[in-house]
Amino acid sequence: MRKIVVVGLGAVGTVFATFLKEAGHTVYGVVKENQIESFKDKILKVDGIWGLHQAKLDKIVFDTSYLKDEDIDLVIVAVKSYDTEEVSKSIRDIVKDKTIILLTQNGYGNYEKASKFLPKEKILLGRVIFGSKVNSPGYATVTVNADDVRIGHPENLLQECKVLETVCLIKHSGIPASYSKDIYKVLWDKILYNCALNPLGAILQKKYGELAENPDTVTIMNQIIEEIFHVCKLNKIELNYKSPQDYIEHFYKNLIPPTKAHYPSMYYDLKLGKKTEIDALNGAIVDLGKKVGYIPVVNLTLTTIIKNLESSKESSE
Repeated sequence: MRKIVVVGLGAVGTVFATFLKEAGHTVYGVVKENQIESFKDKILKVDGIWGLHQAKLDKIVFDTSYLKDEDIDLVIVAVKSYDTEEVSKSIRDIVKDKTIILLTQNGYGNYEKASKFLPKEKILLGRVIFGSKVNSPGYATVTVNADDVRIGHPENLLQECKVLETVCLIKHSGIPASYSKDIYKVLWDKILYNCALNPLGAILQKKYGELAENPDTVTIMNQIIEEIFHVCKLNKIELNYKSPQDYIEHFYKNLIPPTKAHYPSMYYDLKLGKKTEIDALNGAIVDLGKKVGYIPVVNLTLTTIIKNLESSKESSE
C-alpha cells in the first residue's frame, strides 16, 4: 500500500482521494486553511456514474509541514491552474527521493510552473476528462467520463516502469487510467476542447450542446480552434490532428454528444464569484501567439470578456 497526498479536495481531488483510500492506501488531503473546518470529520463521498463510494482520509491538513515526516509515494495536485505555482512551492518539503508528483489541472503551463520548484523528472502530467461536480465540501458527483485519465511525462525523463506504476495505482483504485508516451499531445486535445467551450458557455450561460446547435456559436468555436492550430504551428507545438478541420469534425461528432447537457466549469466559477482558469486556457493561447508576433483575436476577445466578468464579480462583493 502507498502513502498518497491529494492537494485540493474539490471536484477532481475528492474523487481521487476517495477512490484511493477506499482501495486501501494511506491518503492525506490538503485544503486551504479557511476550508479545514468543513473537512473536520475527514469523510469523503462520491456518487454518480461510477457508483457510491465513501472513505475516511487518514489526515486532512492546510499546511504540508504537518506531513513532512511522512514517506510519501505520490502527490496528486488537483487545484486550479492559477494555484499551481504556490502549491508547487508548498509541497517541496514532502517530496522525497521516491516521491512522484501528478499534475491533473486544466490548461497550458502547469508543468512549466511546477518545474521551477520541483525536480522535472518527478513531475507527471495527467489528462483528466471525467466530469465531476461538488455538491458540498467532501461530496462530489461524477457526471460523465469521456476517456481514461491519461498519464505520462512531457519530456519522458522518468523511467517508463515508474510511470506505469502510477497508472496502475490509479487504475486499480477504480478510476480508468492509461499511459501516454505523448502526453502533451493528449493534453492539447483537452486544451482545444476547453478553449472552444468554456469561455463561450460561461459568457452566454449555455450548455455545450446548445453551443453546438447554434450556427453563430459554432462559427466562433471554429475560429477559436483554427487560431489555436495556427499558434501551435508557429510555436512548433505538435498536435494529434493534422488540420483544424480534422479536429473540428471529431469535436462535433465525438466530443460534444457525451457532454451536451453540461455547463462549463468556468460558468460555475463566475456564478460563484470565483477566479476562472482563463489564463491557462485562451489566455495562454494569446501569450503563445504574442511570443511569435501573432495575435489570436477571437481568443483574445474571449479572454478579455472573462477577465472583465471576473473583476465585475469581485467589485460587486
